[in-house]
Amino acid sequence: MSDAQDRAWEELSGRYLLPVERDAASTSVLPGSTVDPGAVFGRVAPLVVEIGSGQGHAIVHAAGAQPEVDFLAVEVFRAGLARTMLDADRAGVHNLRLVEANAPEVLEHLLPEGSVDEIWVFFPDPWHKAKHNKRRLIAPAFVPQVARALRDGGVLRLATDWEDYALQMRDVLSDADVFAADFEPDFEGEWAPRFAGRTMTAFERKGLAKGREIRDLAYRRLPRG
Repeated sequence: MSDAQDRAWEELSGRYLLPVERDAASTSVLPGSTVDPGAVFGRVAPLVVEIGSGQGHAIVHAAGAQPEVDFLAVEVFRAGLARTMLDADRAGVHNLRLVEANAPEVLEHLLPEGSVDEIWVFFPDPWHKAKHNKRRLIAPAFVPQVARALRDGGVLRLATDWEDYALQMRDVLSDADVFAADFEPDFEGEWAPRFAGRTMTAFERKGLAKGREIRDLAYRRLPRG
């Protein structure tokens, strides 16, 4: 990390970073170590979780624009988390927390069942080489994890600039009987309209500059039982 990021980690992590009980790995979450979002944020409010928040541009912008909503950034790269804390502090954002952990374990263990209103996965690593496709996050094993964390009626929002990954995302979620497509009623495309709450980031600009189309998807969590 840069000197500024090191200082941010030292000075701001106590305010923004959630302490996590670990299992075997350094970014794991110990089963049973669930957090209470109400206690974490000091209030009861809608909760949005961004998986793979990177340097935090999208979630810091969203948290600043919606102070009535609580936001949780999930990322494994410490430099990105440090940058997120720096930007959040500069923006005076108080409704944001960060967790340094593997996303599937956060969804499965750290967050209470049905506690999340929206989960965002924007421009996840496409693992574009065919031999690496199996490493992609949006796969059948991801469905029960995200379905567990979302409340009934909660929304999963996805975006990618890789067409084959977008197709995979759509196939995976279309096969899931706990989700239904949540496109706007008057929108007739194959994909969801661009999510207005997603600020333009470097990832999106890079994809557009290379001539790649950005594809959004949105799915609503169906009622349990």
